[in-house]
Amino acid sequence: MRYIKYIILAAFMAALVLLALANRGVVAISALPEGLPYADALRLQVPLFVVIFAAIGAGLLLGYLLEYFREHKYRRQAAVKNREAAALSAELAKLKKSNGSDEDDVLALLN
Repeated sequence: MRYIKYIILAAFMAALVLLALANRGVVAISALPEGLPYADALRLQVPLFVVIFAAIGAGLLLGYLLEYFREHKYRRQAAVKNREAAALSAELAKLKKSNGSDEDDVLALLN
């Protein structure tokens, strides 16, 4: 199974390298339209594959953040349920200790 994972990862990396080699042309990225002052100061000349990989990375990061905040209520509910389960388990252990028997009452009657 590990080898299949490595083969898929190698194919994905090869595809990324081919994408980068095919898109080596330099493009200008501007933060402001050309007519505005300081537009030339806020312009970068980068290869196209850098723009593509940055867009993919930004999309992944945004997706992870949105999913993290969407799942917040479920994580909060799980934490509350875990605290309740721990409190009930402690209470059960205390009751068993005070009863002097680790067996269930029904099972003790059957013995």
